[in-house]
Amino acid sequence: MVEGSNTGEQFSLLSPDQGRSRCAVEGWITTETAKALFPSAGLDFEGQHKAANTPSFTPVPLGMKPSLTLRNSIRDIESHNVIAKLEGGDPKLRNQCVIYTAHWDHLGVGPVVNGDNIYHGAVDNASGVAGLLEIAKAFAQAQPKPRRSILFLSVTAEEKGLLGSQYYAEHPLYPLQDTLAEINMDGINVHGLTRDVTVIGLGNSQLDDYVRQVALEQGRTLRADPEPEKRFYFRSDHFNFAKQGVPALDPDSGIDFIGRPEGWGLKVLDEYTAHDYHKPSDKIKPDWDL
Repeated sequence: MVEGSNTGEQFSLLSPDQGRSRCAVEGWITTETAKALFPSAGLDFEGQHKAANTPSFTPVPLGMKPSLTLRNSIRDIESHNVIAKLEGGDPKLRNQCVIYTAHWDHLGVGPVVNGDNIYHGAVDNASGVAGLLEIAKAFAQAQPKPRRSILFLSVTAEEKGLLGSQYYAEHPLYPLQDTLAEINMDGINVHGLTRDVTVIGLGNSQLDDYVRQVALEQGRTLRADPEPEKRFYFRSDHFNFAKQGVPALDPDSGIDFIGRPEGWGLKVLDEYTAHDYHKPSDKIKPDWDL
């Protein structure tokens, strides 16, 4: 059975007898492969693609069976979340908290690319952890202290399925009903000042209103994710808090960079994705503007 994504870029294979339940094997096929496969199943790709973009679409049986051979090795790894708490200064409000998150894990040692097998993760997500530490330092030095408690949570295993944030959200150290907001940093802007602020998942919580107010004070505007087809809202640690009902915010770099030509910001995003994302080349670059 084939289930089309609403971007038209990927199609997932589902078991025909299980429908939307989990299969023994799951995977993705490219658009080009789907276009070659559909005629063999007697289906029109363009027609199914158009139908997949309607709310009433349901998976369509292909009537075909793949032949697969899988070889896996499994090992157990124990890892840890790291958390620090700055207690609020207001006795009536200190039991409430705001959480800042960044994930400290990356991919470690992996396949050699251009002679390098260390996946450094400078942007994703050493920059986020650096931002988390700087924010913690600023709060610790602030006078007066924040009225509510602030939690600084560096989570593990984000790259393996948001496992660290899932664990905290399901086993919180402080009640989630008293957690007013979760602010996530999955990579920090390293290319200079912008006129805009991107909010991944703009419109999913009232936290956007606070961001809009601060952006306005800085003469900036809010922008929705310029790459919604990549579904970033569902791919970072804030999402596990949103699933538990905690207002979650995932701010990201804008794309309208001051002093740069129109379109430069998107070009930088595309180049990072193509050349550095989850590759050993994600290192500190000489042209970074911090």
